Amino acid sequence: MAHTQTASLTAVRPGRHRLRAVDPDESVDFSRVADFLPPGATLLPAPPHTLPTLPGRPPMVGYLVLLPADQQPPLPVAAPAPVADPVEEQGPVAIDDVRRIAVVDGRALDLTYLEFELLAHLVANPHRVHTRDQLVTTVWGYGHVGDGRTVDVHVARLRRKLGAEHRHTIQTVRRVGYKYTP
Repeated sequence: MAHTQTASLTAVRPGRHRLRAVDPDESVDFSRVADFLPPGATLLPAPPHTLPTLPGRPPMVGYLVLLPADQQPPLPVAAPAPVADPVEEQGPVAIDDVRRIAVVDGRALDLTYLEFELLAHLVANPHRVHTRDQLVTTVWGYGHVGDGRTVDVHVARLRRKLGAEHRHTIQTVRRVGYKYTP
């Protein structure tokens, strides 16, 4: 038999409080909550239809805090913060996951979908040795039917596209796989 519970503030130490569950028939002293509200604020129970419900969980209890208009916190009107540059750069190769481009020495590489995924994975994990099977599973996905030779072909294409000056950044680890070394 499930019964609903609500939350109550319980004093742990003076000035320190924590939430605890209370039974529906237990009276709760909400006057203690007023200590946490700004002056002039009103606490009202939220209508049950406005609260989220979680399957298999008791209904939630919520409250609305009403503030006088003159005490309303100012809304931010400043310009939005600049978005961090999504380019991940490791050595000479820069990967932009948002625009899905790879750049080497200021030159964008013309890569296929899988070449980009493979290079992005290697650049994101520099100096880590990846077996061919790990790369097939990670880049191509679990449902891929093929062998490590597929990885060898794609790595050869990537090296060609990186150019003579940067082809050495993807190194072969004999009888194991590949690693990216910036």
